[in-house]
Amino acid sequence: MSDDTIRLVTIGRILRRRRRFLLIIAVVGALVGYGASMLFPPRYTATASVLLPGQWEERELLTQSEIAASSAVVDRAADALGWRDVNRSELRNRVSAQASDGNIIKISATADRPARAQQLSDQVAQQFVTFAARIAGSGADSDPTSGPEALRKQVAETNQRISDLAKAADPGQTVESVQARTELEKLRTGLQEAMKKLDLADQTANKAGMVVMGPAARPTAPAPPTTTQLVVAGAVLFLLLAVVGHLAAARMNRRLRTPAEIAAALGSTLLGTVDVPQERPAHRAEGPGPRARVGRLLGVDTRWDIPIPRTWAAEAEQRIRYQRICAHLREQLPGAERLLVVVPGGDDIGRGAAERLVAEAGSTPRLRTVRVPVSQPMVPDRVTESGALVVLSVGSRTAEELADLAGACADGGHVVVGVVVAGPVRPSSAVQPSEHRAPELAVHQHAAGGSA
Repeated sequence: MSDDTIRLVTIGRILRRRRRFLLIIAVVGALVGYGASMLFPPRYTATASVLLPGQWEERELLTQSEIAASSAVVDRAADALGWRDVNRSELRNRVSAQASDGNIIKISATADRPARAQQLSDQVAQQFVTFAARIAGSGADSDPTSGPEALRKQVAETNQRISDLAKAADPGQTVESVQARTELEKLRTGLQEAMKKLDLADQTANKAGMVVMGPAARPTAPAPPTTTQLVVAGAVLFLLLAVVGHLAAARMNRRLRTPAEIAAALGSTLLGTVDVPQERPAHRAEGPGPRARVGRLLGVDTRWDIPIPRTWAAEAEQRIRYQRICAHLREQLPGAERLLVVVPGGDDIGRGAAERLVAEAGSTPRLRTVRVPVSQPMVPDRVTESGALVVLSVGSRTAEELADLAGACADGGHVVVGVVVAGPVRPSSAVQPSEHRAPELAVHQHAAGGSA
């Protein structure tokens, strides 16, 4: 199985086992997004288009778009509008321009009301056309003597003079005729230069003739992010953060998940693995305290990172497993009459396995079960026991906790003779494993350091 498949399975397990908690987190995120929409009122954006006639290069269009959104244009628009509740710097942040295909500059303006957004975009477009015409020299303050009409007049006069000289010129090789032809060539050169200036003047006039393509359309919907978008974004963001938090917690989880690792942490040998029917979710928070109630309310009172319990196998197969463990004990400790079965506190699966093991072992060797709290482990002192057998569920304890448990056994004079690892399975209606449990007096006894 690839790592991607494992991640998908893990995420699916989180969504399935933490659905109530994730739903509450998503609702909280949606409320946060709604609160953010209250802090940031909706904005409306209107767009006005300005057509630039003639041939324009891409860099020239970019320059014109920068001019359209510059402070020189926006400040003129602000003066024309006369809005006292909005300063110029704020208006500059609300105006943007972009060059599009077809030599069109789109000027977008944002305001708190649709009408204001329309007025601002239209005014900026008009001021941009006026400012561009003034720069190009086609405005009211330009010099008419240097315009296209003056150049055309100069060209006409030059043509007439060339014609006069051509008629008066002597076709011979005299000094006067040579001078006349030289003068004629100079005039022709001047005519060509005048024609070039005329063409440039026509092109500049065409470029300066920008046209506003009608008033901007009044916006009917607020600009993103809208209230709905903020609510959805908040819910999705909080949901993703919750899933990532679960993955990070699982990454940092140091509970041992394989029987070999558990036996190595206890410094003993693995005698076998057994299955215990799980009548309710394992590792559920117990007790009437507020923490347990909150955990049950949020749906976080059960662990999500444990494997999905398998279906209960045949009763005969399970009984064989327990009998083999008892046989290993008799072979390993021949003549032993008593053994201490140590179960970590709060491990219901381990306790169920210990009860079944006591029932299958019978009177040889006689097993006595004690539950030892993991926070401060203390095992009763050795009296007649020949060793300690640790029974616990997979994935319930860390290596440090198991090392402390083994140390507590050593302090009580017990040698850990073996480890039995239990796993949860789903009970089947056709099987009644509870009939094989040991009587209460044969299993539960009070001991120092833990109760059973």
